[in-house]
Amino acid sequence: HGATNVWSALDRAAQREFPRDDVSIAEIWAYADRFSYLPGDDVRLFVHTTAPRYAITVYREGARQTVVYSEKNLAGVRQTTPEDAFAKGCDWRDAATIPTGKDWPSGVYVVILQTLGMSGDPIEREAFFVLRSARPGRDTPIVIVLSTATYTAYNDWGGANHYRRIEEGRPTDNPAPELSLQRPMARGFIRLPKGAPRYTDTPRLPPGGMPRYPWLEWAFAYDYSRHYCDTGWATYDGPFVRWAEAEGYRLDFLTQYDLHADPGCLEPYGVAVMVGHDEYWSWQMRDAVDAFVDGGGNIARFAGNFFWQIRLEDGGRTQVCYKVASADPVSESPDKHLTTTSWDTRIVGRLCTETLGLTGFGGVYSRFGNAAPRASGGLTVYRPDHWVFENTDLYYGDQFGAAPSHIVSFEVDGVDYTFRGGLPYPTGKDGAPESLSILAMAPTGGMFESNRHGHIVNAPQDEVTPVFESAPWAYEITADDLAHGAAMMAVFHRGKGTVFNVGCSEWVSGLIERDYFVEQITRNVLNRLKG
Repeated sequence: HGATNVWSALDRAAQREFPRDDVSIAEIWAYADRFSYLPGDDVRLFVHTTAPRYAITVYREGARQTVVYSEKNLAGVRQTTPEDAFAKGCDWRDAATIPTGKDWPSGVYVVILQTLGMSGDPIEREAFFVLRSARPGRDTPIVIVLSTATYTAYNDWGGANHYRRIEEGRPTDNPAPELSLQRPMARGFIRLPKGAPRYTDTPRLPPGGMPRYPWLEWAFAYDYSRHYCDTGWATYDGPFVRWAEAEGYRLDFLTQYDLHADPGCLEPYGVAVMVGHDEYWSWQMRDAVDAFVDGGGNIARFAGNFFWQIRLEDGGRTQVCYKVASADPVSESPDKHLTTTSWDTRIVGRLCTETLGLTGFGGVYSRFGNAAPRASGGLTVYRPDHWVFENTDLYYGDQFGAAPSHIVSFEVDGVDYTFRGGLPYPTGKDGAPESLSILAMAPTGGMFESNRHGHIVNAPQDEVTPVFESAPWAYEITADDLAHGAAMMAVFHRGKGTVFNVGCSEWVSGLIERDYFVEQITRNVLNRLKG
């Protein structure tokens, strides 16, 4: 009986969304041929299902869900899917076309696929696409840039992502360096039921206790991707958009891939907004952001963990990230600056702080397993007279964003710093701009979980070590740098523009919980930086 339980646990940990070679089991998945379109474009939707018939419903999601298209009684198509679809793509045939209207507003459009199981029970899965604006910058000065490169990095549909993969039926921590954009999103990235745990839901840890991972337990129990909480529309971007639109802000939408392919797409806007977890960027994406800010555009980043460089290959259909620099063939080429490892390595030489002021290396984990497990989850205010804090009534030393929001959870950003006269200042060791003003901060647990009691689930030190050993860092790294960090809210000027950065991936939790201070700071930033 004990052995059976062990194998059952392994099978659950190795759960994989992938078509089964069994027509008696009803299943359905889909993906669009691109992440973004213009109004009036046709969306090519690739669908696989073992059911004879299915239906689709398309709605724009925001403060209100607006159904824009539906079709029933579509003929099901059973597709052939290669085992390495996570890297090479599904290569499914066209099954449906969604004609978008020229009057459809910019936004995220969710595609619900519905069919019936063999016993008559309903089965639903979802896909999504983004509509850019046909009138960029003319209807609103605010554009939100969805973190689609990070979506892809964590998307484990097919059995692999940039963190782990299933090999011979067993889960391993061997990452897949190549990931295809031509596959469905894993379950939980686009839609989640109400009450699905967040990283903010870390339970109280008693002295000597074993850390709990509610999101992981929930995902295994209900057959969602174990990575649903790491990124995605459902966890981060969606809640922010619903809050912003309910507050009266009109938003246009872009993806990171749009920045890569169309570097001038930000120019018509006053402020570009980033939300949640935007860990992965290409060189071209950063070029687009830097040029935008240098020219007078502003950045409002309500996100955390800026860390990895990616490349897009195969005409933008494949995302590449080796992480270990020496494993990337480009590291020995004239284009070695495009090596897919941390930005802050010498081989890349483009420090995170140059673009967003903060770096994931300066913060990383808080209230995550046993990395700062008993931290309050709030930020402490150090410069309450800054315009960011207008109408908040916050004082020096006040804390905001703690229970129940716990905005300082999961992965965060900071810089190397020192204190003078009771105020934090960047040392500049990691390239932090001289104009960087640290407004609020909180200590974090560094780059990995502590192994004090031998309970490691998500972030052991041996996952981090190869990255640091594979290429020299651009600045001196000490053991203290690895073990300690800080979450920071900061602002700085670059060129003619301003960059505001909360440095916390779970900032949106404060909006979900209607935290007065988080909401007011968000309003202040949007109102000032939109121009």
